[in-house]
Amino acid sequence: MKILLIDDEEKLARHLQKGLSQAGHGVEVALTGTAGLELAALGQYDLILLDLMLPGTTGFDVLRNLREFGLDTPVMILSALNQSQHVVQGLDLGAVDYLRKPFDLDELLARIRTVQRGQAGTRLPIWQVGDLTMNLATREVTRAGKAIALTPREYQLLEQFMRQPGRVLSKVQLTEKVWDSDFDRGSNVVEVHMHQLRKKIDRDFDQPLLETVVGVGYRLRGALTVR
Repeated sequence: MKILLIDDEEKLARHLQKGLSQAGHGVEVALTGTAGLELAALGQYDLILLDLMLPGTTGFDVLRNLREFGLDTPVMILSALNQSQHVVQGLDLGAVDYLRKPFDLDELLARIRTVQRGQAGTRLPIWQVGDLTMNLATREVTRAGKAIALTPREYQLLEQFMRQPGRVLSKVQLTEKVWDSDFDRGSNVVEVHMHQLRKKIDRDFDQPLLETVVGVGYRLRGALTVR
């Protein structure tokens, strides 16, 4: 899933970003409600994790504005506010779940899986570019009907390309989307992962889909259809 985390506790936010990324999710962090609203309006997220006690624009304000803007992205509240009135208010404003801080990462991941199962029943969860398909509910990837086993990191990389086929993504862009903030951009880890991903996606097929644009980055050829 592509997740937006809105939380002003930077240390906690980065910890969650790392843990969720290791579980195979793509995570972007906003440290204020205003920044979170801007990202939510511009990006395509599968889930928003929202703290309530934010400086300036509170989490309740963020949730209210999201719904007023017509954005129906599922929102899960993560908050130290644990009185029933806060839970009721958050759910009444349209949140799908309310998780009290502190919590275990495993519990958060389990709640996220519940949201995924709910989305699978109400949304069209399969992306297709050419004969390459990605099932967002089951995280299964196939090409011409042949199953392709990807690591969590490879899946995250491919998801970035599937979201915007035809667009060249640079190493810096992939680093920002897939790796956490303390990643060493001078390393060759992106190149290594892309090499492995291309082998899995294009090996044994006459028409390559992932290509290198020399000096710029990488691109997935084709157009996206959703079914």
